[in-house]
Amino acid sequence: MGDPVANYTSRLQQQEGEIKLLQDEIERLRDPQELNFTSSQLDELREENSRLKYRLNILKRSLQEEMSQNDNEMLNINQRLQQIFGEAINTAYPGLENPPLTVTPNQQAKFGDYQCNSAMAMAQVMKAKGRKISPREIAEKIVQNIPNNELIERTEIAGPGFINVHLKRMFVSKLLSSLLVNGVKPPSLKKKKKVVVDFSSPNIAKEMHVGHLRSTIIGDSMCRLFEFLGYEVLRLNHVGDWGTQFGMLIAHLQDKFPNYLSVSPPIGDLQAFYKESKKRFDEDEEFKRRAYQCVVKLQSKEPDFIKAWNLICDVSRNEFQKVYNCLDIRIEERGESYYQDMMTAVIKEFEEKGLVQLDEGRKIVFAPGQSIPLTIVKSDGGYTYDTSDLAAIKNRIFDEKADIIIYVTDSGQAVHFQVVFAAAQLIGWYDPKVIRVEHAGFGVVLGEDKKKFKTRSGDTVRLMDLLEEGLKRSMDKLKEKGRDKVLTPEDLVKAQRAVAFGCIKYADLSHNRINDYVFSFDKMLDDRGNTAAYLLYAFTRIRSIARLANIQEATLRTAVETTEVLLDHEKEWKLGKCILRFPEILQKITDDLLLHTLCDYLYELATTFTEFYDSCYCVEKDRQTGGSL
Repeated sequence: MGDPVANYTSRLQQQEGEIKLLQDEIERLRDPQELNFTSSQLDELREENSRLKYRLNILKRSLQEEMSQNDNEMLNINQRLQQIFGEAINTAYPGLENPPLTVTPNQQAKFGDYQCNSAMAMAQVMKAKGRKISPREIAEKIVQNIPNNELIERTEIAGPGFINVHLKRMFVSKLLSSLLVNGVKPPSLKKKKKVVVDFSSPNIAKEMHVGHLRSTIIGDSMCRLFEFLGYEVLRLNHVGDWGTQFGMLIAHLQDKFPNYLSVSPPIGDLQAFYKESKKRFDEDEEFKRRAYQCVVKLQSKEPDFIKAWNLICDVSRNEFQKVYNCLDIRIEERGESYYQDMMTAVIKEFEEKGLVQLDEGRKIVFAPGQSIPLTIVKSDGGYTYDTSDLAAIKNRIFDEKADIIIYVTDSGQAVHFQVVFAAAQLIGWYDPKVIRVEHAGFGVVLGEDKKKFKTRSGDTVRLMDLLEEGLKRSMDKLKEKGRDKVLTPEDLVKAQRAVAFGCIKYADLSHNRINDYVFSFDKMLDDRGNTAAYLLYAFTRIRSIARLANIQEATLRTAVETTEVLLDHEKEWKLGKCILRFPEILQKITDDLLLHTLCDYLYELATTFTEFYDSCYCVEKDRQTGGSL
């Protein structure tokens, strides 16, 4: 995907250039004496002049529309500054192609609010082309060519060529007033786009374990992000619901519950049921033979075997749903079975295009730049994960007409998806410049001993056990804080679930998903530092101020519409700027899908609010009555 800011800036600069050329042409045509043309030539030129003026007006209108910002939406200040500095750089150095453009928030308030660091990189680019100009000289020329704008109060050049930017307080005040009136509304999409997110994806007949936790939480959060931004989002659960393991499960079901067709089998523990069938499969040759026959009959879609398969899948679905209910997850199941009927056509398409090679009975596909092939047909004629993943990506591109497709799995599958994506491009299914297809990988969950998270007996931790332990610890924490003395039993249970599941989610999201992370209930339930417990505390504090103030929303709205938001105190100014950085954060995490950036921002916002609260009156109390004024 191209950088939207760079694309916008390039288009802006192109239009500005066209306008300048047209204006020069019009000026030239205004002086017919110098041109020494005949009457008929002058008529033609006047006609051309009119056409140029008409085109100039269209370009100006188009430019104004590009620059205009819907008053109901939050403005991305960083993006606007990049537009301004992009124009200044283009004017100062019109011959420089694709000049570096870097604008970031300033980390120290004494140096201003934002900083443009393009001059140093531009000096390097020019040096490579044989032009030696100091970064400070470049910075000075950029500053001289900054166009008139609505948000920059002043600039200063520091050090070797840093351009420090001070924002206009009135501009920030107006943005905050608009935010208070209209609410938090992200910049609207120019075109409605569809996003498919493939996440969670447990295996049928196996319980969800801690390894599924990250995919479920990260994938759901990505869906919420794109939904908030106005995208159409399809949440897909690519469960493992097909394959040879179902043969042994069905054969075991037939033996243990022979009347399963008429009476629903009471399978209480599907994990134990799976282990029993696996043991028989490994030890009993006759059972193994029957299991393979069951697979053939299942793949032939014989009704009794489809019913047995559905019974097993339903038991798993009910267990999965318990986890999804706890974590408030919405997801649509489309397992491997969904794509079975599409696989033959996929194989045929690869064969017809001459992309299939034979390797000891297997049918394989080598994609450009990839050292590992995809096996699309096994030597026994069966299909593989590679086949189903190719069928799935084709379905999402052509049937779902997705603009963005994201796969949320552990980083160990990165190479597999890299090869699948390369094969899909090889066959011509998508152009990465048009459709964004991405693997959002993540590290493993570690125990506090920094080893893979396991039970004391060495087994994988069941996800429901983990969530139930979270509920227990959350209640202990609430009672320790005395919340059971002030909350009703119903509200106490709500608080228990909010703290337990909120802390588990946030602990995952607040770490860079690419890295492994240590799971620790003690750390995630701590109300100090960058934790959900601290953010819940900060949010509760803000809500208590609103209750104490006891001001009706209509009264507040009238005040906002008629009164300027004052930002005189340094903590007010700091909080105001921090609030308005939200669209910048949304843009960044939409581009890189690293959600910990949002957590870092929320923590910064909460601590900045606390600084403001400690330094400035929020609600002034009447000294006589103790009530709010």
